[in-house]
Amino acid sequence: MKDIEIITQSERIENLFEPYKSVIGNDYLGYRNHVYRTLSYAMHFLEGNDTYRTLIETALVYHDIALWTDKACAYLEPSEKLAVKDNIEKSWSLDSEALRAVIHWHHKITTYKGPHKDPVEAVRKADWIDANRGKVRKGMQRIHIEKVEAALPNEGFHQSLVRLAGENGGSTMKGLFKVTRGIMKW
Repeated sequence: MKDIEIITQSERIENLFEPYKSVIGNDYLGYRNHVYRTLSYAMHFLEGNDTYRTLIETALVYHDIALWTDKACAYLEPSEKLAVKDNIEKSWSLDSEALRAVIHWHHKITTYKGPHKDPVEAVRKADWIDANRGKVRKGMQRIHIEKVEAALPNEGFHQSLVRLAGENGGSTMKGLFKVTRGIMKW
């Protein structure tokens, strides 16, 4: 595989984040960098093919957002719902089912084989890489992960996930259980 393009800036992502920055609060920079790391990995899996870039950028801004907007441990469905609502209300003209699928299946443990497979699989593998900080690489070269992480530091993202599980779930242990039960897909 060729060298990875590290995406650190996107006008679309920045515009999509704007109405939610105050809700995300102090976790914004960590979540923002998670989105860009995941986008960089996903686009690499798609070999730079921009066909799905707008869809993926949009899905990534929304994929975990209900952790903040809804204070939900099982955040996939409320994240999907908000993304589809904004897609319709703001006339983005994205395929709502594709948008929903990318968000819904991004924590799937096994390979996704359903509709919209290419963007769903690219994001699924990319999010797994970032969620475990490169311990599971899904075929991504370690050097690529190191470069992406150096360009887009964690900024406390993973710690904020643990904190939010506790805040949203009643305690850290209960919250992590609820998150795991609510987001993992086979």
